[in-house]
Amino acid sequence: MTPANYSAIRKEVGQNPRAALRDCERLLARNSDDAEAHRLAARALRALGNEERASVEELAAIDASTLDPILIQAGHAMVRNRLEQAEPLLRGRLRENPFDVAAIRMLAEIAGRIARYQDAEQLLRRALELAPAFVAARTNLAMALYRQNKTVEALAELDRLTDEGPGNGVLRAAVVGRLGEFAEAISLYESVLARPGSERQPRIWTSYGHALKTVGRQADAVAAYRRALDLRPAFGEAWWSIANLKTVRLQEADIASIQAGLADPSASAEDRYHLHFALAKALEDAGRPEEGFDHYLTANTLRREQLPYRAERTRRTVDRTIALFDAAFLAKRNGLGCPEPDPVFVLGLPRAGSTLIEQILSSHSMVEGTMELPDILSLVSRLGKEGSYPEVIAGLSPERLRELGETYLERTRIHRREGKALFIDKTPNNWLHAGLIHLILPNARIVDARRHPLDCGYSNFRQHYASGQAFSYDLADIGHYYADYVRLMRHFDSVMPGRIVRVIHEDLLDDPEAATRNLLNALALPFEDACLRFFENDRAVRTASSEQVRRPINRDGAGLWRAVEDRLTPLREALGPTLDDYACR
Repeated sequence: MTPANYSAIRKEVGQNPRAALRDCERLLARNSDDAEAHRLAARALRALGNEERASVEELAAIDASTLDPILIQAGHAMVRNRLEQAEPLLRGRLRENPFDVAAIRMLAEIAGRIARYQDAEQLLRRALELAPAFVAARTNLAMALYRQNKTVEALAELDRLTDEGPGNGVLRAAVVGRLGEFAEAISLYESVLARPGSERQPRIWTSYGHALKTVGRQADAVAAYRRALDLRPAFGEAWWSIANLKTVRLQEADIASIQAGLADPSASAEDRYHLHFALAKALEDAGRPEEGFDHYLTANTLRREQLPYRAERTRRTVDRTIALFDAAFLAKRNGLGCPEPDPVFVLGLPRAGSTLIEQILSSHSMVEGTMELPDILSLVSRLGKEGSYPEVIAGLSPERLRELGETYLERTRIHRREGKALFIDKTPNNWLHAGLIHLILPNARIVDARRHPLDCGYSNFRQHYASGQAFSYDLADIGHYYADYVRLMRHFDSVMPGRIVRVIHEDLLDDPEAATRNLLNALALPFEDACLRFFENDRAVRTASSEQVRRPINRDGAGLWRAVEDRLTPLREALGPTLDDYACR
């Protein structure tokens, strides 16, 4: 049938859907693989109120689209990761037919691959508006929501699916795990792994290991990671996951296996930087820190190629934040925002002792530990769409400041399970938004976790993060980032004296009880002995320090920079006077 005939039926759908349906049925009698006829039949049926038959026709249109030459060509390009070839093909198809849900879903997949998850979400919602029974699109929507930390919405989409296939089970496990339901997540992983074929998927075993590690089942986690390695010996993420347990030491046989993985031509770029991180940690533990440093350097170089970072952007944001948040600006807004005192923000650089502080505080009867919550960063992203951030804050009304604080509390409510008065948000990157936090939640507590610049800096260089810490893959970038952080905190100390409670990591190591008492006193919390026995707290811990905080305070990770001090010149130079100032504190 010609495009003109299809156009006539499209007009007929709105004017006489019953006649349009008859025309579509005649077309399908001649060619049951006519995707456009199925699509138009679905629209006619929906106009007639026959939702069930409309869904059947929509799915038939999707199936028929697999025979479409344009979509086949786009699909082949996507398999080869030639997204620049696939995208114009799909956009051209959608200009011709904006109702082609298969093309919409494929375009959403391209958006997801380049981390444009909001675009993917919008496309997938459009696809589901046109074809509500399109299971693959709903699964993709759940993933796009999960990637944006819209975890509750992702779970709602998964709940609408009747397909309980392994892929959906793995995604559901990840979603409920992010919501703190680790027992359910572990059970879901075990159910998936019990299915034929799934037990041979190394990524599922690795995800299962992550969940086990979080609840403190270290031996079971290692067994899961090693099962993944049995299936794929060069699987870098599994090797790094074992090395990253901190309390586990890889042996000489493991070192040989990692080196063999690096020699494997089939190892991906992602495998390689994970393998270099794991090998560096293994060599360091074996008393070979110089060799370890070489592999840390290679790992970070490889990772930085994929995740570029521009230190000047952070510097400019800090400059603009300092310029905005002067004493007069704060005085004018004093007492605004949401007055609830519930949150305790623990912020600063990663690897500065924030997990230890969280573990100490969450051992208190009035405080609940949660996780690194994404909600302040989500609010910042939202504000950034309304104007230039942070300057947009100046135009927020008293009502809007209060609404933002209330929104934060509402979004984080799902993570509060214990009914305690206070809860912890330990997202380290919130340091950049401490001023916003003060305005929208003026009675929230803010704790700045700080550690020696070289100890903290080198610890970040030794750590691979799943996401969110692009500054950490270059020594100079780390130094500039640390210096900018200190500069902003110093400014807030001057314009909001006493507002931010600072905990020096070395003070906790030197005298845990005195430092703990000082912290609790500064937060207006009564002292409790349980805070000194934080290592008895069996709560789930999701960060790189998860195993370390299940032991009494020790100095195992302190001073490691000294063994490679002569290699840290870029870090020292970038820190500048910040390093000397710390020594004189």
